[in-house]
Order: sequence, then structure tokens, then C-alpha cells
Amino acid sequence: MPVIEGRGGERVYVPFTLPGELCDVRPTGKRGEGFAAVADVVLEPSPQRIEPPCLHFATCGGCALQHWQPEHYLGWKTNLLTAALRRAGFEPDTAPIVQTPPYQRRRMDLAIKRDLGITLGLHAARDSTVIDLVECHVLHPTLFKLLPPLRVLLRGLNGLGREGSAIVNLLDSGPDLLLRTDRPLSVVDRTRLAAFATEHRMPRVMWAQNTGVPEIAALLRPATTSFSGTDVIPPPGGFLQTSRPGEAAIIAAVMAALPAKPTAKSRVLELYAGSGTLTFAIAKHMRVHGVEGDPLAAAALKAAADATGQTGRVTVEKRDLVRQPLSAKEIDAFACVVLDPPHGGAETQTAQIAASKIKRVIYVSCNPGALARDAAMLRGVGFKLVSTQPVDQFLWSARLESVSVFTR
Repeated sequence: MPVIEGRGGERVYVPFTLPGELCDVRPTGKRGEGFAAVADVVLEPSPQRIEPPCLHFATCGGCALQHWQPEHYLGWKTNLLTAALRRAGFEPDTAPIVQTPPYQRRRMDLAIKRDLGITLGLHAARDSTVIDLVECHVLHPTLFKLLPPLRVLLRGLNGLGREGSAIVNLLDSGPDLLLRTDRPLSVVDRTRLAAFATEHRMPRVMWAQNTGVPEIAALLRPATTSFSGTDVIPPPGGFLQTSRPGEAAIIAAVMAALPAKPTAKSRVLELYAGSGTLTFAIAKHMRVHGVEGDPLAAAALKAAADATGQTGRVTVEKRDLVRQPLSAKEIDAFACVVLDPPHGGAETQTAQIAASKIKRVIYVSCNPGALARDAAMLRGVGFKLVSTQPVDQFLWSARLESVSVFTR
């Protein structure tokens, strides 16, 4: 999102514009220490501006950069990572960006509104309005094809009053649905959900009222997906890397950064392990101790390791790494740290890593800003940046995944 300087020196954030454009801009409110604004008219468009492919662009809140020529868009994304690491004090030699193709996103998180009919889609770019999706250039076709029949299903559910949400993860065993509504399900509702699951080859449908604990509405077979050859039953609505190509690029960068000749006793400490996206790949090379704060994800990881005879290669610990980070002394027992924290980064845990004797850190990030803050702590205790790999799997958004390797 281009940022311009206001008359008083304030930052003004103007979405759906491009660098160098002349626009008639209207402020809409405060944003941080600056202001948000909209461009009512683009008076002099950039030569880099192209026609966005999706009719929802600039109304749907999903994509923000479809109007930018691909080579300039990818250059800007790469620079997000390069600039972040420079702020941390490094001079990165950034690898060429790996981009996920369109139509590969395997997770959809949709809002549901009932008015005269059913509206199913994403919230608008600047308000709480739900945009009814009629096309999407990001979602996997298998997921997008579910939208029309899902609208029909929702229209007849007694358990849906005014609003709800639907999260669908595309697993190897089929689309896995977590439905939240604002009323209890009736017996007829449950029958309809089971029939919907059967018709659309869904292994599992989970349901919850509002923010309650999900319960099984239909279970036809195990809801499984493979992480590096190990079948895992992830929790309903659980975290997955956004796309298979993106996941493969991240795994490849992590594996390339592991110690080349580990000893038989060497172990990797994997922090924020989730349900095992990286764990089972690492376990093929070294023993790994996975630490995860979400109890359902940690349980899924342990169950998969136990069921496949990897208990000796994979150990699992459920632990809140914000409230109870591993201490420097605990970290010293490992040969390498791999961490894949949430969007806010891992400030508390990185401080303990910096205080430890560990010599290799592989940091998987989805937020260059948080990476810059945490990487600065590593630089302060002598770490050097060995490599950094940007991965664009949040297509046409301002978000960027990366894998950065630090050693000392």
C-alpha cells in the first residue's frame, strides 16, 4: 500500500494506488500515527497499473494488489523482506522469490449473513459488509465449487439465525468443514449436514454455536492430510500452510538449512510446531522436539508420531511459548532451533534464544516487521544472516512468508 506524506508530515495510507500515481485523495480516519484515505480518482495512473482479473477487486478484503504488474509486485514483495532485515542490521543477499500460482489456496474462512437470502464470502476491504463471492482467483477450485451448494444448505438451516462463519480446509481426504452458527442445530439440520458431507465427499463436518467448542456434526472417515509422508488428523479449522506449493518451498528452505552432518544424538528444537507441517520433514534428517501451545494441534502432532512409529524421532511438548518460553538453558541441549511463530513473531522466545549457546536458528516468518524486531536481537549477540528465502503464498496481498537462516 503506497504511503504519502500529508501537509503536516503525517503518513497517509492509500490502498489500491501505486507508487508515482497522481490521485485525488480523501482521508477517512486515523490509522496508527497517520491517516487512512481513499483515492476517489486516479488522475495520472502508473505505467505499472494493469486491469485486475477479479470483479471483486477493491471491494472484497481478500486481495489488495491485483492491479500491479507481476514483476513490479514481486519486486516490491521481495523488498519487504530485504528492508526488514536491513532494519535489523543485516545486509541480506535475498534469494529469488518463490510464488504460489493462482487457484492454489487450500483454506477458506468465510463470513455468513442471512438477510433476504444467504450472503457467503469475505468482509469488504474497509468495513464489515460481507461480499458475496461469485469468483475468486486465489481459492483452489475444489473449495470454490462448494460455495453454491453451501449457500443452499445454509438457507435451510434452522441453526443459522442472522450470521455465522465457515472455515474449510482442503485436506488430502477432502474438504474439512468447521461451521459456526448463532443458534443450536435441530435434528433436521444435523441430517442435512450429514447428507451434504456425503454428497461433497467431506470426511468431517464440525459445528459450534458462536465461539463454543466444536462438536461432530458428521464424521464419514478420518479427516487426514499428509505432512512429508505422515498422515495427520489436524484439528477442525486448524492451521495449514496456505498452499501446497508454498508449503513445499518453505520445507525445502528449512531442510537445506539444517546441519549437514548431525550426530546420532543431535536434536532440532522446533518451536510453534503446529500439527507437524515441518516436524515430519525434519524427522527424516534429525530427531526433533516439537513445542506447540495449542492443545489440539499438539495432540494431533503426537498422535500422528505415535501412530507411525516415530516416537523415538519425534517428541512433543504442549507449552505456551509467550507465557512460558523455553529458557536459554533448555535451548542449549539442542543443535539447532527452527521456529515458525504466528503473525506477531516470537519476541519473548527469541530473547531466550539470544541468551542461549545455540549456534543455528532457522526462522520461518509470515510478517517481515516482526522478523525485523526478532532478528535484531539475534544480531545483537553475534548472529550472522546466512540466507533468506521469500515465499509469496499470500497471493496479491501485503503479507509475505520467508525462511531466514542465522548462525554464529
